[in-house]
Amino acid sequence: MDLKLAGKTVIVTGAASNIGRAIALGFAREGANVVIADIDEGQADKVASEANKLGGGGRTIVVRTDVTEYQEVEAMVGRASDEFGSIHVLVNNVGWVLDRLFLEQPHEDWEKTVSVNLWSVIYCMRAVLPQMVENGYGHIVSISSEAGRVGEYREAVYGACKAGVIGLTKSLAREVGRYGITLNAVCPAVTVPRSEEEIGEHSLWKVGLQVFTPEVQEKAKRLYPLRRLGTAEDTANAALFLASDVASFITGQSLSVGGGFTMI
Repeated sequence: MDLKLAGKTVIVTGAASNIGRAIALGFAREGANVVIADIDEGQADKVASEANKLGGGGRTIVVRTDVTEYQEVEAMVGRASDEFGSIHVLVNNVGWVLDRLFLEQPHEDWEKTVSVNLWSVIYCMRAVLPQMVENGYGHIVSISSEAGRVGEYREAVYGACKAGVIGLTKSLAREVGRYGITLNAVCPAVTVPRSEEEIGEHSLWKVGLQVFTPEVQEKAKRLYPLRRLGTAEDTANAALFLASDVASFITGQSLSVGGGFTMI
Protein backbone atom coordinates (compact mmCIF):
# COMPACT_ATOMS: atom_id res chain seq x y z
CA MET A 1 0.00 0.00 0.00
CA ASP A 2 1.33 3.43 -0.96
CA LEU A 3 0.99 5.64 2.11
CA LYS A 4 1.61 8.74 -0.04
CA LEU A 5 4.20 10.09 2.38
CA ALA A 6 6.87 10.82 -0.22
CA GLY A 7 7.82 14.49 -0.18
CA LYS A 8 5.94 15.19 3.06
CA THR A 9 7.74 16.94 5.90
CA VAL A 10 7.59 15.14 9.24
CA ILE A 11 8.77 16.16 12.71
CA VAL A 12 9.47 13.28 15.11
CA THR A 13 10.34 14.13 18.70
CA GLY A 14 12.62 11.82 20.65
CA ALA A 15 13.63 10.05 17.46
CA ALA A 16 17.16 9.20 18.55
CA SER A 17 16.19 5.99 20.33
CA ASN A 18 13.92 2.94 20.25
CA ILE A 19 10.35 3.70 19.06
CA GLY A 20 11.20 7.19 17.83
CA ARG A 21 14.15 5.84 15.88
CA ALA A 22 11.93 3.25 14.17
CA ILE A 23 9.35 5.92 13.33
CA ALA A 24 11.96 8.22 11.79
CA LEU A 25 13.44 5.39 9.72
CA GLY A 26 9.96 4.34 8.62
CA PHE A 27 9.14 7.80 7.29
CA ALA A 28 12.54 7.98 5.59
CA ARG A 29 11.86 4.70 3.78
CA GLU A 30 8.59 6.18 2.52
CA GLY A 31 10.43 9.14 1.01
CA ALA A 32 9.46 11.77 3.57
CA ASN A 33 11.68 14.60 4.78
CA VAL A 34 12.26 13.94 8.48
CA VAL A 35 13.21 16.34 11.25
CA ILE A 36 14.59 14.56 14.32
CA ALA A 37 13.96 16.74 17.39
CA ASP A 38 15.97 15.34 20.28
CA ILE A 39 18.36 16.44 23.03
CA ASP A 40 20.71 13.54 22.26
CA GLU A 41 22.37 15.08 19.23
CA GLY A 42 25.05 12.39 18.86
CA GLN A 43 22.62 9.47 18.76
CA ALA A 44 20.21 11.49 16.61
CA ASP A 45 23.00 12.07 14.07
CA LYS A 46 23.49 8.29 13.86
CA VAL A 47 19.80 7.78 13.11
CA ALA A 48 19.82 10.58 10.52
CA SER A 49 22.84 9.04 8.81
CA GLU A 50 21.10 5.66 8.71
CA ALA A 51 17.91 7.26 7.37
CA ASN A 52 19.73 9.14 4.62
CA LYS A 53 21.36 5.90 3.42
CA LEU A 54 17.97 4.23 2.86
CA GLY A 55 17.48 5.92 -0.50
CA GLY A 56 13.83 6.78 0.05
CA GLY A 57 14.18 10.09 -1.73
CA GLY A 58 13.70 12.43 1.20
CA ARG A 59 16.21 13.96 3.56
CA THR A 60 16.60 13.60 7.33
CA ILE A 61 18.08 16.31 9.53
CA VAL A 62 18.65 16.76 13.26
CA VAL A 63 17.55 19.81 15.21
CA ARG A 64 18.70 19.59 18.81
CA THR A 65 15.61 20.40 20.85
CA ASP A 66 14.60 20.28 24.48
CA VAL A 67 10.88 19.77 23.92
CA THR A 68 10.12 20.77 27.52
CA GLU A 69 11.09 24.36 26.58
CA TYR A 70 8.52 26.11 24.38
CA GLN A 71 11.01 28.55 22.87
CA GLU A 72 13.18 25.67 21.70
CA VAL A 73 10.14 23.94 20.20
CA GLU A 74 9.20 27.10 18.31
CA ALA A 75 12.76 27.47 17.04
CA MET A 76 12.80 23.83 15.91
CA VAL A 77 9.55 24.22 13.98
CA GLY A 78 10.92 27.39 12.41
CA ARG A 79 14.09 25.60 11.33
CA ALA A 80 12.05 22.72 9.90
CA SER A 81 9.92 25.16 7.91
CA ASP A 82 12.96 27.03 6.62
CA GLU A 83 14.57 23.76 5.55
CA PHE A 84 11.61 21.98 3.97
CA GLY A 85 8.63 24.35 3.75
CA SER A 86 5.29 23.34 5.19
CA ILE A 87 5.08 20.86 8.06
CA HIS A 88 2.68 18.08 7.11
CA VAL A 89 3.08 15.64 10.00
CA LEU A 90 4.00 15.86 13.68
CA VAL A 91 4.75 12.74 15.71
CA ASN A 92 4.93 13.40 19.45
CA ASN A 93 7.04 10.45 20.48
CA VAL A 94 9.33 11.63 23.26
CA GLY A 95 8.65 10.06 26.65
CA TRP A 96 10.18 9.33 30.03
CA VAL A 97 9.25 7.30 33.09
CA LEU A 98 10.97 6.07 36.22
CA ASP A 99 9.06 3.19 37.79
CA ARG A 100 8.45 3.95 41.44
CA LEU A 101 5.55 3.72 43.87
CA PHE A 102 3.63 7.00 43.97
CA LEU A 103 4.22 7.58 47.68
CA GLU A 104 7.94 7.01 47.22
CA GLN A 105 8.41 9.23 44.19
CA PRO A 106 10.02 12.64 44.82
CA HIS A 107 8.44 15.83 43.56
CA GLU A 108 11.17 16.43 40.98
CA ASP A 109 10.32 13.12 39.29
CA TRP A 110 6.68 14.20 38.98
CA GLU A 111 7.79 17.49 37.44
CA LYS A 112 10.03 15.79 34.87
CA THR A 113 7.39 13.18 34.04
CA VAL A 114 4.75 15.84 33.36
CA SER A 115 7.16 18.08 31.44
CA VAL A 116 8.42 15.34 29.13
CA ASN A 117 5.21 13.38 28.60
CA LEU A 118 2.54 16.08 28.54
CA TRP A 119 3.87 19.61 28.31
CA SER A 120 6.09 18.64 25.37
CA VAL A 121 3.04 17.41 23.46
CA ILE A 122 1.13 20.61 24.21
CA TYR A 123 4.10 22.73 23.12
CA CYS A 124 4.67 20.86 19.86
CA MET A 125 0.99 20.89 18.94
CA ARG A 126 0.74 24.61 19.66
CA ALA A 127 3.81 25.30 17.55
CA VAL A 128 2.68 23.43 14.42
CA LEU A 129 -1.10 23.86 14.45
CA PRO A 130 -1.25 27.50 13.24
CA GLN A 131 0.65 26.50 10.10
CA MET A 132 -1.51 23.41 9.58
CA VAL A 133 -4.69 25.43 10.03
CA GLU A 134 -3.48 28.00 7.49
CA ASN A 135 -2.60 25.25 5.01
CA GLY A 136 -5.83 23.31 5.60
CA TYR A 137 -3.85 20.11 6.06
CA GLY A 138 -2.01 18.14 8.71
CA HIS A 139 -1.70 14.89 10.62
CA ILE A 140 -0.62 14.69 14.27
CA VAL A 141 0.15 11.36 15.88
CA SER A 142 1.04 11.21 19.57
CA ILE A 143 2.59 8.17 21.18
CA SER A 144 0.60 7.59 24.37
CA SER A 145 0.74 4.29 26.26
CA GLU A 146 -1.38 1.41 27.43
CA ALA A 147 -0.64 2.88 30.87
CA GLY A 148 -2.82 5.81 29.85
CA ARG A 149 -5.70 3.50 28.98
CA VAL A 150 -5.74 0.99 31.84
CA GLY A 151 -3.27 2.36 34.41
CA GLU A 152 -0.01 0.70 35.41
CA TYR A 153 1.60 -0.27 38.69
CA ARG A 154 4.41 2.09 39.75
CA GLU A 155 3.61 4.51 36.90
CA ALA A 156 0.83 6.67 38.35
CA VAL A 157 1.95 10.11 37.16
CA TYR A 158 3.19 8.71 33.86
CA GLY A 159 -0.17 7.01 33.31
CA ALA A 160 -1.95 10.28 34.12
CA CYS A 161 0.16 12.11 31.55
CA LYS A 162 -0.45 9.50 28.87
CA ALA A 163 -4.19 9.59 29.58
CA GLY A 164 -3.89 13.36 29.22
CA VAL A 165 -2.31 12.91 25.79
CA ILE A 166 -5.33 10.87 24.72
CA GLY A 167 -7.73 13.50 26.06
CA LEU A 168 -5.80 16.32 24.41
CA THR A 169 -5.79 14.41 21.13
CA LYS A 170 -9.55 13.85 21.18
CA SER A 171 -10.35 17.43 22.18
CA LEU A 172 -8.15 19.02 19.52
CA ALA A 173 -9.46 16.59 16.90
CA ARG A 174 -12.87 18.19 17.50
CA GLU A 175 -11.48 21.71 17.33
CA VAL A 176 -9.38 21.53 14.17
CA GLY A 177 -11.02 18.81 12.12
CA ARG A 178 -12.76 21.49 10.05
CA TYR A 179 -9.34 22.50 8.73
CA GLY A 180 -8.51 19.06 7.36
CA ILE A 181 -6.30 18.12 10.30
CA THR A 182 -6.40 14.72 12.00
CA LEU A 183 -5.09 13.86 15.46
CA ASN A 184 -4.72 10.33 16.78
CA ALA A 185 -2.84 8.53 19.54
CA VAL A 186 -0.98 5.23 19.47
CA CYS A 187 -0.73 3.26 22.72
CA PRO A 188 2.11 0.73 22.87
CA ALA A 189 2.83 -1.61 25.76
CA VAL A 190 6.37 -2.45 26.90
CA THR A 191 8.71 -2.08 23.94
CA VAL A 192 12.23 -3.26 24.71
CA PRO A 193 15.06 -2.19 22.36
CA ARG A 194 16.90 -5.04 20.68
CA SER A 195 20.29 -3.69 21.73
CA GLU A 196 22.07 -0.68 23.17
CA GLU A 197 22.90 0.33 19.61
CA GLU A 198 19.28 1.48 19.23
CA ILE A 199 19.33 3.84 22.22
CA GLY A 200 21.23 6.92 23.31
CA GLU A 201 22.65 8.12 26.60
CA HIS A 202 19.45 9.99 27.49
CA SER A 203 17.12 7.06 26.83
CA LEU A 204 15.22 5.65 29.80
CA TRP A 205 16.26 2.23 28.45
CA LYS A 206 19.86 2.84 29.50
CA VAL A 207 18.61 1.67 32.88
CA GLY A 208 15.65 -0.31 31.57
CA LEU A 209 17.79 -2.87 29.75
CA GLN A 210 19.40 -3.79 33.05
CA VAL A 211 15.94 -4.55 34.46
CA PHE A 212 14.43 -6.26 31.41
CA THR A 213 16.95 -9.05 31.16
CA PRO A 214 16.24 -11.87 28.66
CA GLU A 215 14.82 -13.91 31.54
CA VAL A 216 12.46 -11.11 32.60
CA GLN A 217 11.38 -10.62 28.99
CA GLU A 218 10.50 -14.30 28.66
CA LYS A 219 8.31 -14.09 31.76
CA ALA A 220 6.67 -10.89 30.52
CA LYS A 221 5.79 -12.46 27.18
CA ARG A 222 3.51 -14.93 28.93
CA LEU A 223 1.32 -12.05 30.11
CA TYR A 224 0.32 -11.17 26.55
CA PRO A 225 -2.26 -13.06 24.48
CA LEU A 226 0.15 -12.94 21.51
CA ARG A 227 2.94 -14.29 23.73
CA ARG A 228 5.53 -11.76 22.65
CA LEU A 229 6.58 -8.22 23.50
CA GLY A 230 6.07 -5.38 21.08
CA THR A 231 8.82 -4.09 18.82
CA ALA A 232 9.57 -0.50 17.92
CA GLU A 233 8.48 -1.29 14.37
CA ASP A 234 5.04 -2.42 15.60
CA THR A 235 4.39 1.07 16.94
CA ALA A 236 6.11 2.77 14.01
CA ASN A 237 3.88 1.00 11.47
CA ALA A 238 0.76 2.21 13.28
CA ALA A 239 2.12 5.76 13.50
CA LEU A 240 2.96 5.86 9.78
CA PHE A 241 -0.50 4.63 8.85
CA LEU A 242 -2.27 7.24 11.00
CA ALA A 243 0.05 9.96 9.67
CA SER A 244 -0.82 9.15 6.07
CA ASP A 245 -3.63 10.26 3.78
CA VAL A 246 -4.71 6.62 3.64
CA ALA A 247 -6.05 7.23 7.16
CA SER A 248 -7.48 10.68 6.41
CA PHE A 249 -10.97 9.75 7.72
CA ILE A 250 -9.64 8.55 11.09
CA THR A 251 -9.36 11.16 13.84
CA GLY A 252 -9.71 11.45 17.59
CA GLN A 253 -8.82 7.80 18.13
CA SER A 254 -6.45 5.97 20.48
CA LEU A 255 -5.11 2.79 18.97
CA SER A 256 -3.70 0.04 21.19
CA VAL A 257 -0.55 -1.58 19.80
CA GLY A 258 -0.01 -3.78 22.79
CA GLY A 259 -0.44 -7.40 21.83
CA GLY A 260 -3.75 -7.63 23.68
CA PHE A 261 -2.37 -6.17 26.93
CA THR A 262 -5.60 -4.30 27.69
CA MET A 263 -7.55 -7.58 27.64
CA ILE A 264 -5.61 -8.99 30.57
